Amino acid sequence: MDLKNAFKNLTLFEKILWFVSVIVVTGTFFLFRNTDYLNLCASLIGVTALIFLAKGHTIGQVLIIIFAFFYGFISFRFRYYGEMITYLGMTVPMAVVALISWIKHPFQDTSEVEVSKLTRKQISVMIFFTVAVTASFYFILKALGNASLIASTVSVTTSFVAAYLTALRSPYYALGYAANDLVLVVLWIIASKHDINSVSMVICFTVFFINDMYGFINWKKIEKRQKIEAM
Repeated sequence: MDLKNAFKNLTLFEKILWFVSVIVVTGTFFLFRNTDYLNLCASLIGVTALIFLAKGHTIGQVLIIIFAFFYGFISFRFRYYGEMITYLGMTVPMAVVALISWIKHPFQDTSEVEVSKLTRKQISVMIFFTVAVTASFYFILKALGNASLIASTVSVTTSFVAAYLTALRSPYYALGYAANDLVLVVLWIIASKHDINSVSMVICFTVFFINDMYGFINWKKIEKRQKIEAM
């Protein structure tokens, strides 16, 4: 599905949510006289990706991949190596896996992905790898002299969980990303003490949090509707 048709399929509320998100992100950018247009571009791609992820549309995964490349570079400039490694080394590959999974599992030949229920085995695997990834990244980031070590490590944890659940087509992916958004708000608040331009990223991830919470609510509705239609 192309972007134009995808927009047409948004509900009125979703169009308003997307529009307000874009206005808030853009307004904040210019309010603080930010000149880093890469931040603005990444933020706009991100809020657009989230609205389509909330709809269960594969185009959202494509936009997430693009956003991850932008955000990885931005993180590198602020010495948030954990964010850079997480997004470029983990989020991008897992988003590609998720994209393939979503393409292979449409709901009744529609543009909407088929929502899946987590199994005990999948949850166990997730816990095992989450612990392993968290422990590994803590020492890697410590060796790299990463800024805000603890917060960055928690960000890696929440990012991994979110990406894992997205690939499994679980509604709880959105809660994983929402948790990650809160961690990133903290990280960019810290960065804003040294660079006022970072305030726009604080607002960006606050907006992301609102969109991700809507994503969880909408996916639960989609899950319920799909069960009824599949009968």
